[in-house]
Amino acid sequence: MSEITPDLVRHLGVLARIQLSDDEVTQLTGQLDAIVDNIAKVSEVATPDVVATSHPIAMHNVFREDVVGQTLTTAQALQNAPDADGDRFRVTAILGEEQ
Repeated sequence: MSEITPDLVRHLGVLARIQLSDDEVTQLTGQLDAIVDNIAKVSEVATPDVVATSHPIAMHNVFREDVVGQTLTTAQALQNAPDADGDRFRVTAILGEEQ
């Protein structure tokens, strides 16, 4: 038995201040009914003896070791900079005054 009816979808549209066409009401009725049915199926198996999880399988740390690798030299980093001052990038002040 369907819990979601076209009248309920129209009412929800009014509450959300969304104007729905008849075609949208028909489409949303089916979609929302499928969502409610799926939630009911999950609720059937979500009992207190089932442990809540965020992932179906155990997760482990997948980060790599933080090892310094080959890096750019200062000259390489600055070679395409529009403006440089010694070993630093030169940029326009954004606060209107130097700090």
